[in-house]
Amino acid sequence: MFRKPTFIAATIIAMLSAPSAMAKMSAEEVARLGADLTPIGAQKAGNADGSIPAWSGGITKPPANYKPGMHHPDPFANDKVLFTIDKSNLDKYKSLLSPGQVSLFETYPDTFKMNVYETRRTAAYPQFVYDATKKYASTAELIEGGNGIKNTAIGIPFPVPKNGLEAIWNHLLRYRGLSIARFGGQAMPTESGSYNVIGFDEKLLVKYSDPSATPDELRESNVLFKFKQKVTQPARLAGTALLVHETMDQILTPRQAWTYNTGQRRVRRAPNVAYDAPGTASDSLRTTDDFDMFNGSPNRYNWTLKGKQELYIPYNSYKLHSDKLKYEDILMAGHVNPEHVRYEKHRVWVVEANLKDGTRHIYKKRVFYIDEDSWQIHVADLYDNRDQMYRVAMAHGLNYYDVPTHWSTLDVYHDLNSRRYLAIGLDNEEKMYDFSKSFQDNEFTQSALRREGKR
Repeated sequence: MFRKPTFIAATIIAMLSAPSAMAKMSAEEVARLGADLTPIGAQKAGNADGSIPAWSGGITKPPANYKPGMHHPDPFANDKVLFTIDKSNLDKYKSLLSPGQVSLFETYPDTFKMNVYETRRTAAYPQFVYDATKKYASTAELIEGGNGIKNTAIGIPFPVPKNGLEAIWNHLLRYRGLSIARFGGQAMPTESGSYNVIGFDEKLLVKYSDPSATPDELRESNVLFKFKQKVTQPARLAGTALLVHETMDQILTPRQAWTYNTGQRRVRRAPNVAYDAPGTASDSLRTTDDFDMFNGSPNRYNWTLKGKQELYIPYNSYKLHSDKLKYEDILMAGHVNPEHVRYEKHRVWVVEANLKDGTRHIYKKRVFYIDEDSWQIHVADLYDNRDQMYRVAMAHGLNYYDVPTHWSTLDVYHDLNSRRYLAIGLDNEEKMYDFSKSFQDNEFTQSALRREGKR
């Protein structure tokens, strides 16, 4: 059951209950951006007891010891653990944990813990993202049923969300760079802790975030982003590839996806790359729409904005991101090694998604906890059709200050029934993400997918 948020403004309650919940932002609301709200809609002030500080702009440039291509040095390497949550003091902190996080303590009482550090509100985006957010805040709107978006570009479309669908679209469209090459992989430790790493090379071209993008151009092309993924290891899977074109109006054109199979040596349409189809080589430990904590069409759920609360979430995860660690230092039975995980108290938007009547999905209910400073989902509680906690996902985020963008370095999906988990985004032993690429559209075609798979 959803607990009453520890922090929620009266104005938010009014917005959630108002009959004009689908109304666009007013001029008064837009004027708050950059004033008492951050440029993308978070409350700029800290909390009452000072445990959450005021936002002062985040990290907007790399530290002096950073060089391009590095795994990002930890700006807070000297921070000490304030306290540790474990089974002995869990009750004291339950109001600041999600039900799914509590389930992890109950499932792994002897090994799971949270080291809590000073809260540092480091999230930042480029100025052109802030400018676009304010420019289009009064015009952005959802299309019929919330299965698409229009009259916006580049920025956060709904910095003061009126409903759950607007909040989830903020996550879907948050800034992650423009043209990105990612290298890394995933692992699915067994209950005993043994694992194999599956390697990926990924390319992402975000049309929505291009500084020159306009609402009219996006409507005409109907493409938000293009994504290509190739499996690099193990040998039996190497060359398998996936191509996705994500659409802006998913009623006009649903997601377009294709796969390349090395055995058949052909490209085939993949309409099943959506919803609860198993994720690529994931041992069925995540669904397709679990990727990036949630992606794709929201049309199978009814979405409710529950308000805000304070929560301990993985944040400023530079230690977990470090190339000083090996995968064997991180991966252990049940969950990742808690000694390398940093938790902080942040305010999060709470969005509940309940499966619509007459539709199917292995998750009957999903509750998302979205960082107010970045619109990144940091925690997701996932319930099965018996209304039992099924899976718990956590995104370990940090500021890639060379961009800047707040994004996760590792997403971890815990399956409570099998007592296994999927860690996706492992990059400690790989070269770092490259945000400086200039990919072109011709690299995201069926022909390019075929070439990618044959390499």
